[in-house]
Amino acid sequence: MTFELAEQSLSSALDGLYEDREAATIAAMVMEFVTGKSKMDRWLVKNENLSDNHTEQLQAYTNQLLSGKPVQYVLGEAWFAGLCLKVNEHTLIPRPETEELVALCATWAATNLNNKAGIKILEVGTGSGCISIALQQKMQAAIITAIDISAAAIEIASINAAKYNARIQFKTLDFLDETRWPEMGSYDIIISNPPYIAETEKTNMAAHVLDFEPHTALFVENNNPLVFYNAIANFGNKYLNTGGAIFVEINQALGSQTQDVLTQHAYNTMLHKDLFENDRMIVAIKK
Repeated sequence: MTFELAEQSLSSALDGLYEDREAATIAAMVMEFVTGKSKMDRWLVKNENLSDNHTEQLQAYTNQLLSGKPVQYVLGEAWFAGLCLKVNEHTLIPRPETEELVALCATWAATNLNNKAGIKILEVGTGSGCISIALQQKMQAAIITAIDISAAAIEIASINAAKYNARIQFKTLDFLDETRWPEMGSYDIIISNPPYIAETEKTNMAAHVLDFEPHTALFVENNNPLVFYNAIANFGNKYLNTGGAIFVEINQALGSQTQDVLTQHAYNTMLHKDLFENDRMIVAIKK
């Protein structure tokens, strides 16, 4: 099978699962990963046949994709803020909206803390490490601690940090266990994309998210959907330096309620929208 026909066949096979443009994008990602050739390089050899090894690899990936498995898990990597990061079923797939959270945090630090050496940052729920690693790239003198309840996620985050020489202290820790808080110290910035999807929202979610991404990183109990924001606010009252800031990604359906939680804990809060005009981020400044 030629390069051109192989890519077209994969895109067509995915039409039932994805819209045409997304199917074509996924097919291009897989072809580049399998062959090691860019779009232009593949075009130059479009009438040449794939090797037997590449054909077998492509078929194996196609079978996984047709099961609904996200392409990032199939290939074992995802792009975030210009970084190619290892991901698997223990880590969420990084989203573009989260890149906006990182940019917001870095801009605030540059304006309000002058990016001074030794800025201490805590990330709650690091997953693949994407937020902390991207922040380290932007704020190289920062001292970053990243925690996650999943030891498997911490292992992946550590691999990603090593790839980019990011000096991050990773800890396996249940943030909701307040008895562990004293061992973490104090910070200038707390940043998090915590679990915030209520169990009742599962019925509205895409199968490729529901069936493959880690539920501990996604879901919270219906009767306490803002549990992590309460915990972060409480932690900040004790361990966030005065004038420091909390940056959190939020459930767009609970923007005002989440903001109220932080306001009630005596923070000055600002609700920010993402590029799609959805309520997506809150910045809370400690008075």
